[in-house]
Amino acid sequence: MTNYAIDDDGNTLIRTWAVGHGHLAAVVAAVPRAAPQALRLDLVAQLTGLSDALWRCYTHPASAAASTEPNTEGWRRQQTRDGFATVTDAVRKPHLVDEAGYLTVEYDPVQEYAHRVGRALHAIGDDALSAAVEADVAGEIGAVEHAELGDLTGRAVQAVVLSRTDASPAQVAAADAVLDKDPLGGSELFRELEPTAAAIAAAHWLKAAADVVAELSGIPAELVVASADAIEPLPYRTPTAVLGLFELADSPRSLVVEMVAEAMLVAEGLAPRDLAIDLGDEADDEDDDPAGDGSGDDPDPDEPDDLVRLTPLDPARPARDLLEDLLIGIHACRLLYTGYADDTISEEDQDIAFRTAVRARAAQDRGRVL
Repeated sequence: MTNYAIDDDGNTLIRTWAVGHGHLAAVVAAVPRAAPQALRLDLVAQLTGLSDALWRCYTHPASAAASTEPNTEGWRRQQTRDGFATVTDAVRKPHLVDEAGYLTVEYDPVQEYAHRVGRALHAIGDDALSAAVEADVAGEIGAVEHAELGDLTGRAVQAVVLSRTDASPAQVAAADAVLDKDPLGGSELFRELEPTAAAIAAAHWLKAAADVVAELSGIPAELVVASADAIEPLPYRTPTAVLGLFELADSPRSLVVEMVAEAMLVAEGLAPRDLAIDLGDEADDEDDDPAGDGSGDDPDPDEPDDLVRLTPLDPARPARDLLEDLLIGIHACRLLYTGYADDTISEEDQDIAFRTAVRARAAQDRGRVL
């Protein structure tokens, strides 16, 4: 989302947005010197709230809801999205307090924030500022619409830091092409592509890498990453969980989207009904050593013994966190491959052999990701 701020030194309204690695900023308009600080801050607060509400339509699309029947969550999301066309009108002609002292408040968050922005501009009363803000709001709406289509150029690039409960097929294909170029990943995955889509492609390539190592080593594919923890300390739990889910999920897309969606619920203080919340002594110790080599014997030192994780992902950034873990999983496969490869050839040739084998396996099973 875009954050707005006031530069008091220059009397300007500015906006900043993330680009995957750092932030960009731009001047929106000059602010009248006579405008009180309280009105200036109200304007930037309402603009930031509007951006947040607009981008929530991207991260929580109606298509990802269980139903779009009237009065369901999916229906409400679609109503909000359908109202994009009226946002700039609301900014231009907001609801104001009437003669009786009443103010109409919209239930829809996007519409309500648009009216709040309009009221903030009305209170400042500067035509040039109002015109510039209206144009900027239109630009923000356009950025969301471009992101929905998988075009993350321009202002839409801020989607690369957002987790979404859906993924653009074009973005999945682009991520797959990045991994085909280098199965261990590339910076484009974090700077140019939406993280959920990139994680879908990375899950496919992780499975290809694990299958290659499994055939070479005899270790079950779902335990390959955990086994590599004996060579180099790795956060193996998430990629191991993903590999295990391949036996149950219809596709990398379904398992990644479900994992990200569950973590997004946890971030909002919710959890799936079938997700056990165990704060007692009923922890299941059967899977403490998934690799069978003692690497899983010690609990995570950062997690208290009397708590359990509701999600293996960071709820504040689940899609990017998952993407990072999946790429670490591919790296783990590379480590284990070296241990079982022909030790008479150079490390460079082993690396080439690994990448070639993984590309071939990924191409063989590409139908599951594209």
